[in-house]
Amino acid sequence: MSDFGKVAVLMGGKSAEREISLLSGNAVLAALKRKGVDAHAFDPAAHPIFDLAKEQYTRAFIALHGRHGEDGTVQGALELMEVPYTGSGVMASALCMDKLRTKLVWRGSDVPVPRHLILTAASDWRAVARELGLPLVIKPAREGSSIGITKVAAADELEAAYELAARHDTLVLAEEFIAGRELTAAFLGDRVLPLIRIEAPGGNYDYHHKYFSDDTQYHCPCGLPASEEEAIQTMVMGAIEALDCRGWGRADLMLRDDGAPFLFEMNTVPGMTAHSLVPMAARAAGIGFDDLVLRILELADVG
Repeated sequence: MSDFGKVAVLMGGKSAEREISLLSGNAVLAALKRKGVDAHAFDPAAHPIFDLAKEQYTRAFIALHGRHGEDGTVQGALELMEVPYTGSGVMASALCMDKLRTKLVWRGSDVPVPRHLILTAASDWRAVARELGLPLVIKPAREGSSIGITKVAAADELEAAYELAARHDTLVLAEEFIAGRELTAAFLGDRVLPLIRIEAPGGNYDYHHKYFSDDTQYHCPCGLPASEEEAIQTMVMGAIEALDCRGWGRADLMLRDDGAPFLFEMNTVPGMTAHSLVPMAARAAGIGFDDLVLRILELADVG
């Protein structure tokens, strides 16, 4: 393990997902230490990021969720310092943090995504409902962990949902609601791991049900025929390549009742908590948590 040198586990930060980042980071840190890696916690909210160079860190495991961790900013700083880091590069990280730009790239690459509209305070709410249908979903374009998201059942609920999302981001999307089965597809290196089917209470896979509730059910194997699962995995790999992602990550999608899949977003720094999906998928593939963390670290690159 000495080949890795001194490893910084970047966690915490200043985003709205700080709480989850600390949970993920501490889980990663413990796993690396169990593997004999010289790993240390590093919180960019407490120390300037360029202290990594001063303190002679040779590799970074990014466990920062949300802005200033998943959006290419930390990745760019690490590249300036020539410190290899885990996960996707600057461009892919920036793209994936922005759900609108992700959709535009995927549409141009024939990856199926839900229809959407950009909202402003002056939007015609009834026109939005007519175009996308009801129910629909309102979300900030550059937040994660379901923060600021509302499922809207009536046009007169749209304005309040927009105002909630706008508290978190100046760019707000209305998105077609896809009824069906919720799936997630993690990838590690050049492999898409077994799919997970998610059943949250009332179909509401929100912040609480993602991280703190034991009521959400996860099915892996996902229950799809092998040929159908393989087809979705192939589609996800194409989506990964279109965004130029690398290392590891997780795509979220819905399988409509007629069997058509739709991708929603790509997470370049997914959660690594006790409730997290990537470790669950890895476990189904025969990869334990500590080995998963070590493999992600092995895939670290710079630029």
